[in-house]
Amino acid sequence: MREECAIFGILGNPEAAKLTYLGLYSLQHRGQESSGIVTSDGKEMYEHKDMGLVSKVFSSEIIQGLKGDIAVGHNRYSTAGESRLSNAQPFMVNCKVGQIAIAHNGNLVNATELRREMEKGGSIFRSTMDSEIVLHLIAKSNKKTLNEMVADALNRVEGAYSVLFLFKDRIIAARDPLGFRPLCVGKLGDAYIFASESCALDLLGAKYLREIEPGEMCVATEKGLESIKFGNPVNHTAKCIFEFIYFSRPDSRIFGENVDKVRRKLGRRLSEEAPVDADIVISVPDSSNTIALGYAHESGIPFEIGLIRNHYIGRTFIQPEQNSRDWDVRIKYNPVRGVLKGKKVIVVDDSIVRGSTMKKLVSMLREVGAAEIHLRIGSPMIKHSCYFGIDTPTRDELIATSHSVEQIRSFLGVESLSYISLEGLKSCVKDPNGYCVACFNGDYPIDCAQCHISDKNIDKSVVAGQPGLKGL
Repeated sequence: MREECAIFGILGNPEAAKLTYLGLYSLQHRGQESSGIVTSDGKEMYEHKDMGLVSKVFSSEIIQGLKGDIAVGHNRYSTAGESRLSNAQPFMVNCKVGQIAIAHNGNLVNATELRREMEKGGSIFRSTMDSEIVLHLIAKSNKKTLNEMVADALNRVEGAYSVLFLFKDRIIAARDPLGFRPLCVGKLGDAYIFASESCALDLLGAKYLREIEPGEMCVATEKGLESIKFGNPVNHTAKCIFEFIYFSRPDSRIFGENVDKVRRKLGRRLSEEAPVDADIVISVPDSSNTIALGYAHESGIPFEIGLIRNHYIGRTFIQPEQNSRDWDVRIKYNPVRGVLKGKKVIVVDDSIVRGSTMKKLVSMLREVGAAEIHLRIGSPMIKHSCYFGIDTPTRDELIATSHSVEQIRSFLGVESLSYISLEGLKSCVKDPNGYCVACFNGDYPIDCAQCHISDKNIDKSVVAGQPGLKGL
């Protein structure tokens, strides 16, 4: 399954469960389907996980029952995987080394191959998660120490992963050798903290130390932090550039840069590449807000709040029987009539995937009297599926795969449409050649012939029922 999730871990604080809860709360944007925490008091491990948001899954009583000064937590957002409790993380097992829990963000491209091999050897799986495969590999390893066993397991898997392992006396944090997904380490007093994004450290008042390096394992124990390199060294990285475009919070620091600053650069570059005469600039909230601010600043056109987003909708809601109304979009966004009426509007969004949501938004803007709509997109055209953790549909569902910019413009019903160029996008980050941009150009950093989720075998009915990037 492809997942874009949140992971959090802490070692050395008696309120580990409570702090993990808060950390997951700050990372809720990375996963809203399920949440879980596993803790250790050095002798036993305790777990609780359920479907739903962090605030729904945990209560004060539950947190108090999660004993110990070590904890790992996970927010899950499944994409092509099954939505069920057995796939919620952290995932905990008992094996020859005792109890292990794993919290994983990413996607393993050789998972099906490894799973079939293990099943032939008699392994029994409790879930459909590729994360469970890693635990089997650890249990089967012939290495002598825990650290060596984890490194041995990670050397068998390929793909994208930022991962936390919880043992009774330690946390092991690791990133894949290409560094697809973000993962940082911080400190709160004597406690070590690991998090997908630095915004989780900010909430707790923790000090940001650094990123976990690609191909690095950080082992946190009561003795301190140990760094171990694993895998074959590579001379390049493939960090996911969509973390800057969409996933990460603007107040986070990832891949050595501030998300807000990169997004403002995207907006400024987009304004340079695709200027237009208009009255106002608005964003499709929330990830596009700072891209739109950058566009407005560079163009000199005022930024206005033209769309209000409802932040309190869940995964499903009861729709009236008026099927002609686009309730899914209308319940999420509401246009500000007084701002938009009679105006030539530049609408800035982060991406267009299928185009269906944007078409509905355009219709809403027309209804409230927008005179002209000029759409500007903070990413290049998405023409290829992602196999490394982003929920993009099969290629035949991506509107840019089979339609030109002009055809998409006509379909959406806007006066003009422009995407940022790939060159322009890469110019906005410090390490332009260190990012994966395969969803734009099809140049995959890993051989995708072995990807266990391919355009041919995805169940489209499942994909269609999953939430994805804004713009679907």
